[in-house]
Amino acid sequence: MTHISEYDFDLPKDLIAQQPKANRPDSRLMVIERATGQISHRHVRDLPEILSPDDCLVMNDSKVVPARLVGHRANTGGKFEGLFLRTEQHGIWQILCKTRGKIQPGERVSIQAPGQSTDAEPLSLQMLAKLDGGMWAVKPEVELPVFDLLQKFGRIPLPHYIRDGEMTAADVQSYQTVYAKDPGSVAAPTAGLHFNQHLLDQIQRKGCGIQFVTLHVGIGTFRPIAVDHLDQHQMHAEWGSLSAETADCLRRVRTNGRLVAVGTTSVRVLESAARSGKLESWTGETELFIQPGFAFHAVDSLMTNFHLPKSSLLVLVRTFGGDELMREAYDIAIREEYRFFSYGDAMLIL
Repeated sequence: MTHISEYDFDLPKDLIAQQPKANRPDSRLMVIERATGQISHRHVRDLPEILSPDDCLVMNDSKVVPARLVGHRANTGGKFEGLFLRTEQHGIWQILCKTRGKIQPGERVSIQAPGQSTDAEPLSLQMLAKLDGGMWAVKPEVELPVFDLLQKFGRIPLPHYIRDGEMTAADVQSYQTVYAKDPGSVAAPTAGLHFNQHLLDQIQRKGCGIQFVTLHVGIGTFRPIAVDHLDQHQMHAEWGSLSAETADCLRRVRTNGRLVAVGTTSVRVLESAARSGKLESWTGETELFIQPGFAFHAVDSLMTNFHLPKSSLLVLVRTFGGDELMREAYDIAIREEYRFFSYGDAMLIL
């Protein structure tokens, strides 16, 4: 399973969720037993019944920043759209941008705040240099903390398949986990969107543990694979962290229980921290691409959404769950009209 065409499938457009469930845990949950191949249909709210008291959920506490930038080119008035990715030294930002015409180094773009009148003062960005992959180095022409500027001028970076990326006021909360803490992601760790505080409390009352890791979701997670063979694909680096205290706790859990990674981003943190075969504390950037042949050292079970065709996320899930069983699960999900992608339903692979 090394050719990207093996990870393609047809999905009816009406199965792509455009809104989240009003009550997050009401999303459907497909439960898949790897040992037996049994597939059953539950809801996320049933997790306290499904999990064992010895289990531990591992969740990504990264917070989505309003990273989508909309405005126009100062010299031509042409439309401009960008996605903030990260900051570098000296206040320089890296952004992925899209505009009409060929933008030039030294040019300026004006970013309008959501709901801002046309005569309000915009944020001016100077385009410094074009980088690989459609990215640019830019510098804001005002010296304020990056997240302060994004909070004022940025928009929630919804994927294009949700209302063509156009946010509503409700998305500010809907496209964020209730436990988000550390700002830095440009896409939500979507498996975590199914939890509210009531469900988390129920799970803990059951005796299950809940531990947090951090992976700032970047372009590497959601960009489609653009090569024919998986071994040619290069993941973009994403910053993550697993504390020594959390690593110690998770090692103790595995003596009797299961580590249940909530989302593929949690998987990538745990497996990046366990490359030696033992789960250790870890902080740094990871380019880990989990594909067939990968040996898992930390993750026992996985809760995840239904992912896009030809994506690194789908490759990870099929590598973890078993290719034939995951193909069957996706076929069933389409037949049973599960809701797909970021605001969609979930599966739990045990």
